[in-house]
Amino acid sequence: MIEDVDPSSADRGVAAHYGDPMREQRVLETAVGLVDRSHRDVLAVPGEERAGWLHTLTTQHLSGLRAGQGSELLVLSPHGHIEQHAYVTEDGDTAWLDTEPGAGEGLLKHLESMRFLTRVEPRDAGPERVVLSLVGPGAADVVAGLGAPRIAEVPPPKFAAGSVLPEPTALYAVREFEGGLARRVPLGVDLLVPRADAEQIAARLGVPRAGLWAYEAIRVAHRIPRLGWETDHRTIPAEAGFLAGAVHLDKGCYRGQETVARVHNLGRPPRRLVLVHLDGVATDQPPVRGTPVSLDGRTVGFVGTAVRHHDLGMIALAVVKRNVADDARLLVGESAALIEP
Repeated sequence: MIEDVDPSSADRGVAAHYGDPMREQRVLETAVGLVDRSHRDVLAVPGEERAGWLHTLTTQHLSGLRAGQGSELLVLSPHGHIEQHAYVTEDGDTAWLDTEPGAGEGLLKHLESMRFLTRVEPRDAGPERVVLSLVGPGAADVVAGLGAPRIAEVPPPKFAAGSVLPEPTALYAVREFEGGLARRVPLGVDLLVPRADAEQIAARLGVPRAGLWAYEAIRVAHRIPRLGWETDHRTIPAEAGFLAGAVHLDKGCYRGQETVARVHNLGRPPRRLVLVHLDGVATDQPPVRGTPVSLDGRTVGFVGTAVRHHDLGMIALAVVKRNVADDARLLVGESAALIEP
């Protein structure tokens, strides 16, 4: 049985599960499974000046971006608030950007407004390419079986003020295989493939399918944020877990850079991303996105993504005020909640 995501959700259009979400989670944690993430928006940025142009517009160091490299980037407001987040995959001719469903239109509009005389041609590539995700410790072996060169594990990001980092900060290795591109990411390997060939490629992989519910449970347990879920209109990168992967701290001259530098140097972001455990006594339903987190009757944050995890029970990513103690007794909707330190 395949059940689709609720049609009212931003994640509509892909499978929520294939009959047993808890079993699917265990597959993603212990082996490897394939998750359909074809609902993500994809943009293409060809043009000989694309690397330097993206470098000037975003938080990432991309001036030397070349084939076989991938990363993450943010677009910030003048005050340093997160407006856009995307993964970038470079194949030597085009920088492919994939972002949250529904966010592509805004990102493309921003890129087009900043073209001026630069030799770049950003476009909506959703009809051309889709994202499929191999999740789990066996993901790299599956990609190697497609004939791609071995793709390395993602190294722990090391971003410290004053450090000397390569140009660009290429967090993620990218490999080409027959039919698409494979990008190493913390949860496994993302495949960027032609939309028309997606089902054929999925069949070639020969791994079990897992739905988005399982993927989201693994993501939450690993504390990986999503734009629009663990962010609101005033979120800055240091608050929501985007700093390590998407911001180059030795790079300046981009919109919002002053806020990033000030908060990093002072080490005092107003809020922080936390993983909370929910007791599930008052209700067995995970709280919806945006549910307030309260302490002693005061609202101190909000829930981003809440899930049922096969081992941890009901958990959620939440953004709370920085001064909320790790041992604080919180309330999320009707459920008592504790922060995992």
